[in-house]
Amino acid sequence: MLILNKIYSRILFIRLSSLGDLILTTPVIRSFANSFPECEIDLVTQDIFSNILDYNPHVNKIFPFRKRNINQQLFEKLKKRKYDLVIDLQNNNYSRKICKQLDCQILRFNKPHIKKFLLVNTKVNLYSSIKQIPEMYGEVIDQLRLDSKGPELFQAREVSPEKDPQVISLCPGSKHFTKMWPAEYFIELGNELINMGFGVKLVGGKDDRTICAEISKGVLGSIDVSNDNDFEQICVELKKSPLVICNDSGLMHTATALDVPVISIFGSTVEEFGFFPYKSRNLVLENKGLSCRPCSHIGRNRCPKKHFKCMREIKPQMVIEALTKMM
Repeated sequence: MLILNKIYSRILFIRLSSLGDLILTTPVIRSFANSFPECEIDLVTQDIFSNILDYNPHVNKIFPFRKRNINQQLFEKLKKRKYDLVIDLQNNNYSRKICKQLDCQILRFNKPHIKKFLLVNTKVNLYSSIKQIPEMYGEVIDQLRLDSKGPELFQAREVSPEKDPQVISLCPGSKHFTKMWPAEYFIELGNELINMGFGVKLVGGKDDRTICAEISKGVLGSIDVSNDNDFEQICVELKKSPLVICNDSGLMHTATALDVPVISIFGSTVEEFGFFPYKSRNLVLENKGLSCRPCSHIGRNRCPKKHFKCMREIKPQMVIEALTKMM
């Protein structure tokens, strides 16, 4: 158990992946930093995400972890830091290897594997309440109370506070097929937005470039601003928008951390897993009438029932109605 009145001079958070999960650690890191203002907080995360929290004022040092390489140099650097406490929010084989190198108190996030397994495979729901991931992370630290704010991102580049109130950002990508609203629906939505007088821009990273290009080609007058993982520029594009329409993805959490309202479309996953937008202006669209949902807690590369109703029955007009309600 963590004793909150103890003096901690240096602690380490571990969250290796992925983009959304890392962003959702920020309310916990901020709340801990406010409880221990004299404490130095370090972070270990996967190397491809190591720049995400670069400018977070609550994080002192960020150490990149490479899954495929021997991390002996990393281990030596961490040992020299002489941590009082490690908070392992990843809790997998990789993070345990890191923890084995350190001689200090270790707290670990207890993943609800059994609850997730039963809900996905038997539809038996043992979740007694709905908790968001930051709330679950916060419970790792006994007596810690999260503040009332959502996730946060900080940038080196100043962005003009003036938004373009007429340009809606569409983020059509996601890591898994069953978490992606169909491209043809995004095209229909984009064309309807153009007809309503809005501008449309497609936002995404390297893995999203193909689908962004496809949708932009189908929406006359739209702009494709996807790039090869220039995260800072992605943030600039999202921050200028009055509204983001997206899937359940890392960019959904990115938008909420930038205080941009989101309409998010959920397919194979459900609220019990904790990844709905956290403490933000948002509206979630999901098909609650399906007995086959959820079919996964992270997403799948195909619909196991072959009908994909969780996404296909959420029509573009429903998104337009949600947009009208939010704006």
